[in-house]
This record gives sequence, structure tokens and C-alpha cells, in this order.
Amino acid sequence: MTGMTNPAQAKAAKEATDWIIRLHEAPEDRELKAEFDAWCAQDPLHLDAWNATKRTADLMAGIAPLGADQAKDGKADWQRFLDARRASEDDLADVRTAAGEDAIAAQAEETAKVIAAQSRFKKRGNTSWRGIGLGGLAIAASLVAAIIGPRIATEMQADHFTKTAEITTVTLADNSTVTLAPESAIKVRMDGTTRFVELLSGEAFFEVIPDPQKPFTVGADAVTVTVLGTGFDVSDTAGRSSVAVEHGLVRVENAPTVPPVSELLEAGQQARVSRDGQVRRSTAPASQIAAWRHNQLIAQDQPLGEIVDRLRRYYTGTIVITDAELSRQTVTGVYRLDDPVSALRGMARAQKATVREITPWLLVVSPS
Repeated sequence: MTGMTNPAQAKAAKEATDWIIRLHEAPEDRELKAEFDAWCAQDPLHLDAWNATKRTADLMAGIAPLGADQAKDGKADWQRFLDARRASEDDLADVRTAAGEDAIAAQAEETAKVIAAQSRFKKRGNTSWRGIGLGGLAIAASLVAAIIGPRIATEMQADHFTKTAEITTVTLADNSTVTLAPESAIKVRMDGTTRFVELLSGEAFFEVIPDPQKPFTVGADAVTVTVLGTGFDVSDTAGRSSVAVEHGLVRVENAPTVPPVSELLEAGQQARVSRDGQVRRSTAPASQIAAWRHNQLIAQDQPLGEIVDRLRRYYTGTIVITDAELSRQTVTGVYRLDDPVSALRGMARAQKATVREITPWLLVVSPS
């Protein structure tokens, strides 16, 4: 097992988790199965993520129920899952400082076994992974495929990182500052001639101290951003990098594409650049740039699935959208990030959809 380190792998893992939920809810839906087959064939990363997720689900399905003596703690199934998940995160933090990728892989495998042993979901005959509860599938799949792999592997490389729902500001050696959104990570390189920050995952707002002799450069998955002195936001999601300028001037480049990308952005301007060089420019009031710093999520005719991806960083569980068409419907509004459940319900109401709380750490969004 190798740790997942890039946004494409992390996205594939999350999508695999979504698929296992959707297929569980509609096992006889031929159209859904055809859509799933197309997703698997679209990218080798998809099939790898699916296999990893299904192996975890199979492990969960094969575990016998707890004995009576093990159930005397009085806790519900979701509480035992949550306790084990929290314990696993503490253990993995120790692993991060003491060992490398092989140790993390072994720890992840053991964590999956511990959580499986604590579950009370029964295997029904020979129905394999469909025989376990929806909540069991979600926690098993998301724990290994969507939490341990990408997050811990990224944190091992990072100089600074944040957890779910955590925002922090870091002062760099040149007195520039970087504010990290939840589930974000950066790697910093500063010396006599270089000021370079790599955004490994998530989103960050940069307030740069001017130095004409030493340009400040930010690298993300699809772009390189060069500035002399400015305040700007960079995010990296699913093979697309976004840059938005609050004040000042930046140059956004993606040199490897043909033709190469080179865009100048001023205050209030934004650009989304994909790996293949496609650029989508837009404008927004400077006050709305990186609104997440003020616990605001601003959506302007954006797909629900895209907005929910941003909201997931503020929710300690898993959010699943069961319908592809619903995921593509556009959302406009301002939502509170410090109350992600209410924000999600507000988005769902606007789309005439329903949010079901399966457990305190699993929300399922589906058409009404």
C-alpha cells in the first residue's frame, strides 16, 4: 500500500466512497451501474481507489457481531466507530514523526481491523459488502480510502498543515503570512535567493511582503503564481487550481501546456486553470476573496457537488450526494462554515433535496 499524495488520488478516493454508498442504495439500478462502469474505465486511479475501498468494505462485512460482554459499554455503534477513529488519528500522528510510508500503511491496515472488530454490523448470508449497514460502509470506506491515505501522506511532506474545521495563520521567515484553510498543507523553501511555497493540498491566503530582488512564488497542482507584493488566495481541487487576488498583481502560469498559460490578475480578478491549460476567468468584489477566513462560503452559480467539496473540510464526518444530476445543479448563496450541517440543509432546500443524518458523522443528500 502506498500513501496518496496528490489531489487526483484524494478525489478518486472520495468518489469511490460516494459510489459504494450509491450502489448500496440502488443495487438494481442498471443506469447507475453503467455510470459506475464508465467511471472505473475513465482513469486507472478510479479503479485503484474502488478496489481499496471495496477491500475495506469486505473486511467490515466479514466481521461477526460483538459478544454480549463487549456491548456493556452502553455506547451506540456510531460512538464506538468515532472513538476508534479518534484513537487512530492520535496513533497515526505518532507514526508520522517516527516512521515512513510503510509504517503508515501498516498502521492504516491495523486501524481498519480495530474498527471492524468494534462494529456490530452482521454479514447477511453471502451478500458480501451489501450486507452491512450504510453507516458501516461509509466509515470503513472513508477512514482508509479518504482520510488516512491522502491526509497522513500529505502531512508527512508538509511544513505546516491544518485539520478538519481548523484555520491557522503562519508567519514565514520573510514576515509574509499564509492563512491555511481546513485540511490544507504547504511546504516552504526560503533561502538567500528563493521564496517558494508549495500548496500540497487545500486552500491558502497569502499576504506577501514586497521584495523586488526576490519574487515570491507559489506552486499548486496546475499553476505557478509569481508576485512582488500582494494578497491573494490559491486553492487546489481535482486537477484545477484557482487563484483570486484581493489586492496587488500576480502572474499565473502553466508553462508545460501548449500553448502555455500566462495570465495577469489584478484585485477582484480570479482564474481557474486546469492541468490541460484551460483557463476560466471571472471577477468578484475584493471583500469576497477568501471569504472562508470569515467563516463564509459564497457560491455563485456553481455546481452543488463542487460547493459540497468545499464544505466537507468543515465537517468532521462524511457527506455523500447520491444523485449525479443533483450534484450538477447550480447553487447561489452565502452560507456559514461554522455550522456546516445547517449550511448543507440550506443548499439542499434550494435544490428541493433532502439531507438525511444517518449517523452523527454521515450526511446523505438525495432528491426529495
